[in-house]
Amino acid sequence: MDNRKKNAFYSLLLIVVFLSIYLWQQSSANPEPVMLTGETMGTSYHITYFDKRTRNFKSSVDSLLVLVNKSINNYDPQSDVSTFNRTTSFKFSLPYFLPPLMKAQEVVKGSAGAFDPSVMPLVYAWGFGSKKDRPIPSATQIDSLKAFVGFEKIQFNSDSVWKTDPRAQLDFGGIGQGYGADVITQFLKGKGIKNMLVELGGEGMAYGMNIKTEKPWELGILDPNSKKDSLFFKAYVKLTNKSFTTSGNYFNYRIIDGKKYSHTIDPLTGYQAERAILSSSVFAADAITADAWATAFMVMGHEKAIEVLKSHPELDAFFIYTSSDGKIEWYKTKGLEGILEIRK
Repeated sequence: MDNRKKNAFYSLLLIVVFLSIYLWQQSSANPEPVMLTGETMGTSYHITYFDKRTRNFKSSVDSLLVLVNKSINNYDPQSDVSTFNRTTSFKFSLPYFLPPLMKAQEVVKGSAGAFDPSVMPLVYAWGFGSKKDRPIPSATQIDSLKAFVGFEKIQFNSDSVWKTDPRAQLDFGGIGQGYGADVITQFLKGKGIKNMLVELGGEGMAYGMNIKTEKPWELGILDPNSKKDSLFFKAYVKLTNKSFTTSGNYFNYRIIDGKKYSHTIDPLTGYQAERAILSSSVFAADAITADAWATAFMVMGHEKAIEVLKSHPELDAFFIYTSSDGKIEWYKTKGLEGILEIRK
């Protein structure tokens, strides 16, 4: 090969090398995330994802959440669940009613009824849900309402749901936000998004990683002593491909005649679940599962929850509770070792 050919070859080789380096730098450079926020289900959502095409999916996200709300939002009198609560049977008009029913059935059974969306009449009687500012119900009223609470009174198949007791009603408040987060996560996955943090009302999915920091997604877990105007965290957790939720009695309660009444109602007793547990953070494969179990653990209390977790290796949990001597204590499953940092 003569010098001219050699020079041409080496020049071409250098061009290829420099082009390869440039393309590698472009592909490996930390991109800016796309960030979406909005309102839904009486709360807000925050979504962060990485997309080389920087597509903005806000309109699609909002449209999907409108459909989810139309299916399972008890605050909407025209939603599917509200219509069902006024009738004895309902044929699904949208595909967003059946999955929460199926998950509810699973967790009702697994939690021995600690989680049960048919608790709605009791929730409303205590002045929560959309029926607020009611007087404290009497023991007679509670016993009367308990007669038609129980998920066994709700029957369903692939296209319909019906009641064995016409007075039974459903409240998806303990599962709806997690399910909404799952719907959005699946939509974004379908668009090829591989790294995202979806949060809706404090629950959601940490999928892939935070490419900007080249680390797992990091989330804070509120300290139970937080107030609405003074939020601070008890722990931080680093997550990859894991859903998250935290249930607690932080801000959702009523004070009547100087006594605090929690929104966490035990479906089995009809009264507030007065336990030592202050908050229940659950991590699972999807947010609807984490959401339902976090509610169940708040109802049953941390001691029973720790026993139940032994039969559910697919779940991880972090509980904050009050000890017998009044101190704040905590418990975490082994799966959180190395990814959850507790602030002393």
